[in-house]
Amino acid sequence: MKRILFTGGGSAGHVVPNLALMNELKYSYRISYMGTGGIEKTLVGNSGFAFFQVDCPKLVRAFTLENFKIPFRLSRAKKNALSILKREQPDLVFSKGGFASYPAVWAAHKLRIPVLTHESDLSPGLCTKLIAKKCKYVLTSFPETADLFKNGKHVGSPIRKEILCGEKTRARRKYEFTDAKPVLLILGGGSGSRALNEAVQANLPSLLMRFQILHLTGKGNTFTRREGYVPLEFENDMGSAYAASDLVLARAGSNTVFEILALKKPSVLVPLTRGSRGDQLQNAEYFERKGLCTLLREDNLHELMNSLIMTLKNNALTAALRESEIGNGTPTILDLIKSVIYSKGAREKPSPKISACK
Repeated sequence: MKRILFTGGGSAGHVVPNLALMNELKYSYRISYMGTGGIEKTLVGNSGFAFFQVDCPKLVRAFTLENFKIPFRLSRAKKNALSILKREQPDLVFSKGGFASYPAVWAAHKLRIPVLTHESDLSPGLCTKLIAKKCKYVLTSFPETADLFKNGKHVGSPIRKEILCGEKTRARRKYEFTDAKPVLLILGGGSGSRALNEAVQANLPSLLMRFQILHLTGKGNTFTRREGYVPLEFENDMGSAYAASDLVLARAGSNTVFEILALKKPSVLVPLTRGSRGDQLQNAEYFERKGLCTLLREDNLHELMNSLIMTLKNNALTAALRESEIGNGTPTILDLIKSVIYSKGAREKPSPKISACK
């Protein structure tokens, strides 16, 4: 059985798309993962895949003495990754980026193991820039991003199968929602959740006059449930969360945005800008120009109520979403993985099939 080692980490945005692919490939390939002891270890460990920990340093985008330790810590990480890859002998390394992926990609290139990497954002991150020449292809969610690399290939964004499998009636019954008011899904969890959560709480009475609300608040953010308002720190069943909703309020991380657009949900995006390289703002501006979302800057959260109402009433936006061809990039990526693994003349093997919704 052919072996694929996945890598990527630093945030859930680097891990969740990998898991979408891994869950489709696990019946046809031996799957493992390399990352740091961060969120990737938790998410991958909970999914039952073999995990190899290599602690790679992260560049801090500010002056700090910790950055001076990076060359020494990175050298150790590269040696550890090389040792693991020599032992495991994967036929392919698939990277989702983030600082956690660099050692695995470096070691694979050293051992002449083919590498594919996927860049989610419109502007490539630092790790993607560093590893691009070590990869057979740089796969991208945005077509314009692929043009930045000689080996760039636009494939779309890998989307979790369960996201596409929700059923509206069942989902609304689960959260005890009715059809009397539209349902607003708020994705407030994760990095930068405080501003969104505080804005929602400040406007909650007004919001509840117009919407029923499913609020995913993020770990440690506990709010009181009331009629028409369901706050949850986390939701495993995201298919139901999306299916229940008529409108989404969220940050503008690429994976979340592509999920929303693939499901053709109207959305108000509030990009994270503080402490960010600006990728979320670029993502939101890109889709706003295409008429597929509403962009609300964090400094303008006092306009939240009006932005939500106007977005829900925006017939042009609804029509643009309906006509949009943005979908699930997973099938294309799976075919490329197969193509690269069997490109040396080995006997062809059928592509892994994406199982249907149940």
